[in-house]
Amino acid sequence: MKEKVLAIVGPTAVGKTALSLALATKFNGEIISGDSLQVYRHLDIGTAKITAAERGQVPHYLLDIRDVSDSFSAYDFKVAAGRLITEISGRGHLPIIVGGTGMYLASLLKDFTLGATTDTPVTAQAQQRVRQQLAAEWQALGSQAMWQRLATVDPDAAAGIPAKNRQRVLRALEVWQLTGQRFSAQPPLTAPYDAFVLGLNCQRPLLYQRINQRVEQMVAAGLADEARWLFQQVDPEAQAAKGIGYREWPPYFQQQASLAATITAIQTDSRHYAKRQLTYFRHQFATHWFDLLDQPQSAQLEIDTALTQWLRTAPPA
Repeated sequence: MKEKVLAIVGPTAVGKTALSLALATKFNGEIISGDSLQVYRHLDIGTAKITAAERGQVPHYLLDIRDVSDSFSAYDFKVAAGRLITEISGRGHLPIIVGGTGMYLASLLKDFTLGATTDTPVTAQAQQRVRQQLAAEWQALGSQAMWQRLATVDPDAAAGIPAKNRQRVLRALEVWQLTGQRFSAQPPLTAPYDAFVLGLNCQRPLLYQRINQRVEQMVAAGLADEARWLFQQVDPEAQAAKGIGYREWPPYFQQQASLAATITAIQTDSRHYAKRQLTYFRHQFATHWFDLLDQPQSAQLEIDTALTQWLRTAPPA
């Protein structure tokens, strides 16, 4: 019998934290952070990390478990979260994954094994760099040239993918570039858990407004000092330093950018990331979407009803 796992996903500033606390209380849950930056100690403001008071309401895991000089890969998350799911389920409680790092959730919920060995872990940042590079090359070179590149390194994959299928061509090239393994040789993805993926979203103008306000609140709360401390500990190439909300600060510290320009850069990067998150969760998971900001009472009722029905349904073997 597969263990049941609830995942709450979506962009920043849509209410994931508040919902996770409410659902954990209602459905006897324990919360596992699925955020790639909240694992780091002292990175509290820029990651919108849950407060100590909120942690006291419900058990939380995978927060503050790494120093900023350490790395933490999707493979590390998969192993740690898998162990916690077994422990939480063994207590008769519901494991709840909360966070927006898509690659982490894919590694766990879909048994995604891209480069997932202890010798060559692939970080979410590395995957994003390769993905952006390949997208730029597709734009510059065109579909036929990119498909021909795939045909050279993985003819079996190319034979089954039309040259104009951008998503699948780039995905196969991404696997090759990150792991050195042919996409056609990758084992099929499996579903080790009976997962319910709950996505939060809202109208795009409101989302962007809330993101902009969230960044301003972070700056008012001392984000600049937190980022300055971070760059005193690590160089800009460290995994922790590449997170949105931190990587935009060095020009300001070097007096090459104003505070206003830095805030705008963080807001812009955050909005772009939110858009990528929504696209990823739509394509990678059978996500159940809800808007708690537009009609909170009816949306909450729909969520409670859907989860109650899911929890009563026997999981597949």
